[in-house]
Amino acid sequence: MRHIISILLENEAGALSRVSGLFSARGYNIESLTVAPTNDATVSRITVVTAGSDDVIEQIEKQLNKLVDVVQVIDLTADEHIEREMVLLKLHSTEISQSALDDLTGNYGGKVVDRSGDTVVVEISGTGEKLDRAIGSVPDEAIHELVRSGVLGIAAGRSNAALKPESA
Repeated sequence: MRHIISILLENEAGALSRVSGLFSARGYNIESLTVAPTNDATVSRITVVTAGSDDVIEQIEKQLNKLVDVVQVIDLTADEHIEREMVLLKLHSTEISQSALDDLTGNYGGKVVDRSGDTVVVEISGTGEKLDRAIGSVPDEAIHELVRSGVLGIAAGRSNAALKPESA
């Protein structure tokens, strides 16, 4: 089963390496990994997408919590959550019809962020499934380049509201 794990960790050199090393040393696959600072400059959030049984995920959480830099670990998929990804599609303007562009901007909520020479770049955000459908709607020969972010996730509503670093 697919799980989204949110990890708060101290901004220390090597912290990300220790987290990713934990996954690789134990043979756990990381499907997606995003890292960014939080509103607290001393703490970053890592969002990891991985797959495994509930027992495997519980083991991963326990092992992550043993790392000295880790402040908190939450399996977002255990509760209601919101997840998003982003894709930047650089398209050959000579290979993409205006109706296909209109489809990307209208039906998929895309936004044209650049028109340069013979290319046009469209930004789309949403669930992974939505992005898959949007990409699939574009002819292969029209795609010059594709860049896709990892998953970002946050607990919905007030659930997991305590996903903040505890005061020292």
